[in-house]
Amino acid sequence: MKTFDLMTYIEAKRARVDAALEELLPLTDGPSLPVFQAMRYSVMAGGKRVRPILLMAGAEAVGGDPGPLMPFACAIECVHTYSLIHDDLPAMDDDDLRRGRPTCHKAYGEAVAILAGDGLLTLAFELIMNPAHMKKIPPDAFRLAVYRLARAAGVHGMVGGQTADILMENREIDGETLSYIHTRKTGALISACVEIGAILGGGQREQVEALVRYGDALGLAFQVKDDLLDVEGDPRITGKSSGSDEKSHKATYPALYGIENTRQRARDLLDQALLSLRDFDHLADPLRAIASFVVEREY
Repeated sequence: MKTFDLMTYIEAKRARVDAALEELLPLTDGPSLPVFQAMRYSVMAGGKRVRPILLMAGAEAVGGDPGPLMPFACAIECVHTYSLIHDDLPAMDDDDLRRGRPTCHKAYGEAVAILAGDGLLTLAFELIMNPAHMKKIPPDAFRLAVYRLARAAGVHGMVGGQTADILMENREIDGETLSYIHTRKTGALISACVEIGAILGGGQREQVEALVRYGDALGLAFQVKDDLLDVEGDPRITGKSSGSDEKSHKATYPALYGIENTRQRARDLLDQALLSLRDFDHLADPLRAIASFVVEREY
C-alpha cells in the first residue's frame, strides 16, 4: 500500500494558502501604512499554515471540495496570527522571537502591534462575510461555521484560555486546570478548523461529530507537544526562544507531570485522534498523517 506523502501535501496546500493570503491581505499608502505592514509582516512570516490546512483536510475527509473555502482558510490564519501578535506582547508572554525573527512589537512597536492584531481579527470576518467569497456555501452551513469560529476564538475558547493562562502564572495548578487552559488557548481553534472544514464540505452529522473528536484530541496534543518543545526544542529549528514558559512561570505539562509522562500523554492523544477516524476512508489520510506529524515534529 502506498504511503501518504504528508510533506508534499502540506507544501502544496501551504503554497495555495500563501498565494491567497498574498492576494487577500490589504496594503495601502497613507498615514496608516505601518499597521498594514505589520499585519503582512506577521502573517507572511513563514508559518506552517496548520490551521487552514486542517480546514481543507477536514473538507476533503467528507468528500468536499476545499477550493471555494480558501477565504475561510485564510481568515482562520488571520485569527491565529492576531493571537500570536498579542501573545508575544510584553503584557503577556513578552517574547522577542517568532518564527525565527523579531516579534511584531519588536519590529513595529507595541501600539502598532496591538492594532495589527486587532486589524487581523476584524479582517478575518471581513474575508468570510464578503458575499463574493462564500456565495457557493449553503446558508445554514455557513452560519454554523462562522459561529464555530467566533466561539473558538473568543472567551469560550482562545481568549478564555489565554486569560486563564495569564492568571495562573506563578501559581500551582492541578491537571484539570491545565487541561482547561490548553483545550481553550490552543485546542479550541485547531478543533474548530477541522469541524468547519467538515461543515462547509457538506459532511453528515456523524462525520462532523467524529471529526470534532479528532480535532479535540489533536488540539490538545498540539499544545502538549509545544510544551515539550519549549523545554527540549532547538531554537534554530523552532524559531522561538527556549525555556520561555519556565522563565514566565507558566503552567505546562512537563512542569506538572515531567518529560516522560508528557511524551506519553502526547502519544495517547495521537491514538485518540486516529481512533476517531476509524470509519473514514483514504480521504482522511491527510488528517491521519497530520496527527502523527503534530506529535513527532521538532518545530
